[in-house]
Amino acid sequence: MKSLRMRQGPAVNPGTFSFDTPHPHPTPREDDLTVLRLIRSRRVGPATFHRLIAEHGSAAAALDALPGIAAAAGTKGYEPCPPGVARAELAAGARVGARLIRIGDADYPPLLATISDAPPVLWLRGRVEALHRPAVAVVGARNASSLGLRMARHLAAGLAEAGLVVAAGLARGIDTAAHQSSCARGTIAVMAGGIDVIYPAENRALADRICDSGCLLTEQPPGVEPVARHFPARNRIVSGISAAVVVIEAACRSGSLITARLAGEQGREVMAVPGHPLDARASGCNALIRDGATLVRNAEDVLALIRPLSLPGLDGFAADSGGESTLPARASRTATPRSATAAADEEPAAAGDRQPSTRRVDDPKPHRGGQNDAPAAVQNAQAVPSGCGPEASAPAGSGQGSSGPDPHPPARSAAASPVSSLAADASPDSTPTATELRRRLLHLLGPSPTDEDSLIRDLGIAPARLAPTLLDLELDGTITRLPGGRIALA
Repeated sequence: MKSLRMRQGPAVNPGTFSFDTPHPHPTPREDDLTVLRLIRSRRVGPATFHRLIAEHGSAAAALDALPGIAAAAGTKGYEPCPPGVARAELAAGARVGARLIRIGDADYPPLLATISDAPPVLWLRGRVEALHRPAVAVVGARNASSLGLRMARHLAAGLAEAGLVVAAGLARGIDTAAHQSSCARGTIAVMAGGIDVIYPAENRALADRICDSGCLLTEQPPGVEPVARHFPARNRIVSGISAAVVVIEAACRSGSLITARLAGEQGREVMAVPGHPLDARASGCNALIRDGATLVRNAEDVLALIRPLSLPGLDGFAADSGGESTLPARASRTATPRSATAAADEEPAAAGDRQPSTRRVDDPKPHRGGQNDAPAAVQNAQAVPSGCGPEASAPAGSGQGSSGPDPHPPARSAAASPVSSLAADASPDSTPTATELRRRLLHLLGPSPTDEDSLIRDLGIAPARLAPTLLDLELDGTITRLPGGRIALA
């Protein structure tokens, strides 16, 4: 399998980008209804939208031409999205306090506009100013290890204190930890479903806090429930709005690797946190580093790489003339992780086992409430770095999975928890059973040593409640205790 090549150094300058499909925007500005009708018409995805605008000059002209284009392709009786459907979407967005942003608008994310399959419309809830600050994506596993969660918290906090916006997908695990640590200074949560559909449900309270200083962002219509094909499309927006993508944990068949691949195709910097070589949950990150991604130990490593970039919103962010670090003291002391290991992808689990889709954006599909096709480049981004494969089995209790809807989602609380998202696997109103506690503990452990205090914090339980489980696991040889109160899988 071919190696995945990553962009290195100051490679991203939107002024030097060229595309096969330009993004012209008619003057005077067309109304939102017309643009929505075009992008919500069946068989029209982002790439097709941009091509139609380029060929016909306006959304109105493209709408008029669609039936003829469909007839020429052998489809009879084709009708564009009805005006009532587009009006209903605008009304639904207004009801939840969201605003519509179209490509070409002053508030459209400047970096996102440079990708060839940029979303023609975005729904936003929160502070639009967050879209115009330099952003770094922090992504990783949903069933994250304790070390991975700690790394995500420290890295996101350091980047936020340095003035960057942290972008992620509002998923469990690494994404949630990154959002929580950067929430006070502004973070961008890119959603796979509608702006009013928070997935997973336990992040509803977190989503509300994000809107205070950051924003929620999606290309899907309000009310749309996320399905498997929406997550790779979501990932291209996460990388598209960011100057760089940092992968903290990723198994081989991980949706985080899709984000990394898309970032490389978009000319973004790709970075990864290394993990234990014997831990299959770290295999994706290790493979990324082997194939050219930049190794990241702390927030300063990220800042050092993106400071030289010429990017919209990075003005004034470069290091001072003396070359001193602009990272605050607390962030610059972020500890280098001993391991960053992943149990599974941040997406719901199942679709990653499927072969890459070969269906093009403009292939026929039913018109369902205005849901459009995912871009072809996104659908074909399922390839993973060489060296990753089924022979790398996850440690006991890792729960390794991939993208796609979770077939057996556990019961969730609507309120976000301040501790690890794994703690949400059990209802906060009940004490976890010994079996449940054992499962969650093994999710957080890997071959690399983890502090017992970190496990207590991530599990959200009393030390006395954890001690018997640790003793049982130690006696049956599943874990081993190391000097300094550290624990690792045996």
